[in-house]
Amino acid sequence: MDNKDYVNRAVEVSTHIGLIFLLAAACFLMLRPFVPLITWGIIIAIAVYPGYEKLQLALRGRGVLPSVLITILLLALLVVPVGLLAGTLVGGIQTVAAHFKDGTAIIPPPPASVETWPLIGIPLKNAWSLASTNTTAALRSFAPQIKAIVPGLLSASAGVSLTVLQFALSIVVAGILLANAKSAAGSAHSLANRIFGDRGSEFERLACNTIRSVTTGILGVALIQSLLAALGFLVAGLPGAGLWAVVFLIAAVLQVGALVLIPAVIYMFAIASVTKAVIFTVWCLIVALLDNVLKPLLLGRGVAVPIAVVFLGAIGGFVVMGIIGLFVGAIVLSVGYKLFIAWLDQAPANIQEI
Repeated sequence: MDNKDYVNRAVEVSTHIGLIFLLAAACFLMLRPFVPLITWGIIIAIAVYPGYEKLQLALRGRGVLPSVLITILLLALLVVPVGLLAGTLVGGIQTVAAHFKDGTAIIPPPPASVETWPLIGIPLKNAWSLASTNTTAALRSFAPQIKAIVPGLLSASAGVSLTVLQFALSIVVAGILLANAKSAAGSAHSLANRIFGDRGSEFERLACNTIRSVTTGILGVALIQSLLAALGFLVAGLPGAGLWAVVFLIAAVLQVGALVLIPAVIYMFAIASVTKAVIFTVWCLIVALLDNVLKPLLLGRGVAVPIAVVFLGAIGGFVVMGIIGLFVGAIVLSVGYKLFIAWLDQAPANIQEI
């Protein structure tokens, strides 16, 4: 009888576990399309919460109005640059179409110094001269390469549009979370205590500080560099400065922003005077080396783990999961590091003596 009761209890427990697993899987499938949206909303809300607290204090403790103001500000910071970039692209397309219609040259002729460049000088001068004198023939000669690139450009454009829409919706979600900050904080406390027990508050602070550290240390530094790079592009008169700035921002998040500056510098040496090109090169060097100064100041601020752990987690997470992995990877590696240190601290006394 005891053996039979044991089997019945095992079957009952297994049934309950299976039903719970099926329910969790069904909930995940229902929420899966919204997971990136909610995750980004939580990240944005945590990142801007200190500013929300200051604004709430200035508005005498109101909860909804500060969240609305922050949401509008963040949406403006997202929409205005995107609108300016779209306007730049549309204007460039209209200019090219007008040149095609009038039969005038779209690309200026290459300077004589291009021919003296080693290895690539003569081929580059020939291709550049053909493009400046007969754009139609140049397009016809590079037709296979253009056909191969166009689908990728269209796919990338659609991806950028969806990303902008996702960020806009995530900002709205962040505003809703900020308006209900007390209840959201209570849920976060309960979840952290449920997972980590007595050390739940410690790991909760670690996650919040890591998100803010990555926001300022990686995205913030990339944004600062992009603004300075865009200023240099505009002052130097680089064609399509807005597009160059967006490409540089993406590359700076990937920690390879300096690679984008190399073709810009080469182009300036080709079309501008030596003095102007040298000044532009010095400015690009300052922009490229700026992260070596800002990252140590901002990346590890407020995080109780080494800066190398946060940096490796952010970059590794980006490689695995994309932009959202910057935050998820840094948090996971930071929590893993803290758990590993706690495990080492709890080693038996005889092992520590050895």
